[in-house]
This record gives sequence, C-alpha cells and structure tokens, in this order.
Amino acid sequence: MIRVLIVDDSLFIRTILRDLLKDSPEIEVVGTAVNGIDALEKISDLKPDVVTLDIEMPRMGGLEVLETLQKASARPKVIVLSTLTSRQADMTHRALRLGADDFMLKPRDVPNVRGIEKELVQKIRNLVVLPTIIKPPAVSRNEADAVVVIGSSAGGPPMLDTLLSALPPDLPAAVVVTQHMPEGFTASLAERLNRVSALPVKETANGDNLQDGMVLLSKAGFHTVISGVVSGNGKTHGRIVHSTAPRLHAVRPAVDKTFASAARVFGSRTVSVLLSGMGNDGGEGTLAVKGTGGRTMVCAEEDCLVYGMARSALARNCVDKVIPLESLAREITRAVSQLEVNHV
Repeated sequence: MIRVLIVDDSLFIRTILRDLLKDSPEIEVVGTAVNGIDALEKISDLKPDVVTLDIEMPRMGGLEVLETLQKASARPKVIVLSTLTSRQADMTHRALRLGADDFMLKPRDVPNVRGIEKELVQKIRNLVVLPTIIKPPAVSRNEADAVVVIGSSAGGPPMLDTLLSALPPDLPAAVVVTQHMPEGFTASLAERLNRVSALPVKETANGDNLQDGMVLLSKAGFHTVISGVVSGNGKTHGRIVHSTAPRLHAVRPAVDKTFASAARVFGSRTVSVLLSGMGNDGGEGTLAVKGTGGRTMVCAEEDCLVYGMARSALARNCVDKVIPLESLAREITRAVSQLEVNHV
C-alpha cells in the first residue's frame, strides 16, 4: 500500500482528494493536514510515502514545508497542487527546485475535480515506481535525421512520465512533445520529466536545433513549429520556431501545428504518437505524418483519461498502430530503428 497524506487548507479539496483516492486498492490515505505546521507534525508521526501539498496556506505554506523537509534525513515524495495563475506557476517552479517531485493543477470546479482521479492515482504510483535518473555530463549530440512527435492533453503528464522513462538514452532521433498546459507551467513539467527520463528534457526555446536523444517540450503560449534548415554539408535538419499565430482548436501550442511541420521537414522519417487528450487536436497532424510516409500510432483507450485526440486520428484512418502505454516506448524505438534503416 502507498501511504498518502493530504495537505490543504481547503476542506473541500481535502474531502475531494480523500474521496478520489479511497477506492484505489493500492493507496491508503493515512491523514490530512490543514497547513504546513500541521503537515510537518503528521509527516513525522504518520510516515507517509507521498504527500499532496498545497502551496499557499495560512501559518506555513508549501514552500516552507519543502525547505524544512530538505533538512530531513528521510522524506516522503511530494506532489504540489497548484491553481492556474502566473503567481502559482512561479511558485510551482520554485517548489520543484526545493525538492517537490511532481505537480498537478487543481481543477476549477466540481465536475473537473471528479475527472482527475485517474491522473492523480497514476502520479502517486509513478512517484513510488519510477526512479529519478541522474544524467551523465553533457555530451555533444548529432543533428537529428529523424523525429518523434508526441501530443497529449488532459491526463497526459503521468503518461509522459511512463513513456519517457522507458525510452533508451541513445535513441537516434529527436523527440518533440506538445502537451496542452497553461502558460508558465511547461518549464516545471520539463524539469519534472527530466528527472525521470534517461533522455535530457527541456522546454523549447526559439531557435533550438533538433538533436538525437534530446526531448523538447513545447513552451505554452506558442505553437511549436519545426522548420527545415540546410547545414553546411547540404543536409536538412530541424529547428524550433515559436509562433504566435492564432490558437488552433482553442489551444496554443497545438499538436496539429507541430505534427504537420515535422512531416514537412522530416517526411517519412517522422514517428507520431497521440496520448490522452480531449478534443480533435492531433487528428489532422497525424494525417499529415501518414501522408508523407511516416509512422503513426496512438495509445490504447484503456490507458487514457480522455480519448478525443486519439479518436480524431483514428476517424481519419491514418493510424498504423494502437499500442498499450507500457509498450509504447518499445514500439517507438522499433519504428525509429526501421526509419534509420530505410533512410540509410
């Protein structure tokens, strides 16, 4: 059993989280706390494996709790719960720097609260199961001849943990992940993913080159467009361009923008993957990848919180494979190796 302590000054949030977790056979909620002082006492007494931690609370907030836990010889894993504000985005990033292991956005209303159960349980499980990866010193990387593009939205972050942690460190392709997320939070997500991935992960910056064995996470607020650049040796490689073009499917970044631009630059050396997500984003992009001879896959429905994005691609008859989450990394690696052989 994974022992969980819920820390939040809101009775509503404490009650909802307890209700969401009580039906999971592998999780036991051992207690709740109303502020940081209460939390530290109960962490000492109850010895939880995982703590869900609110950032802003009376008497002592979440950041002070994390500062105190840094001095402890043993501490629980911590998931920070954050609201959708720029101030909270900054505080979430600080929380990760202070040792928080993951973060999750608080839903705005009751219907959305009920929809986070699967994601929350997956995050708690991942904290216990997935190790933190210590990266080797920086190494020089080749410009990528192939690209893996991954799109996700609601329910996507814990799936990205599982997927990226299973990809090999010597993957001979660049990886570009487009995750729908509010502005200010993708830097924190990239930092979180970098801890569990054998491949280095960073938030995109305008002008980033696509390199083998490197994961770029689309910066929220911009479409991530992959442009083709001709090197001195005459080969074309990919470069990130941040676009402030109008939102597509009411989002920016849009998965369709990234997928379609990847297909234009890399053609048949593109592998596309859709994970959990609501709406139609990713359907047209997957079709574009298929149209240039690339490989296309979506995650199996039973592993997704929401299946709108994957279903949008399936409706266009452009998906090569439907793959369980636990097998996706292996399938991606196999597809990339086949692209490499074909390219040679």
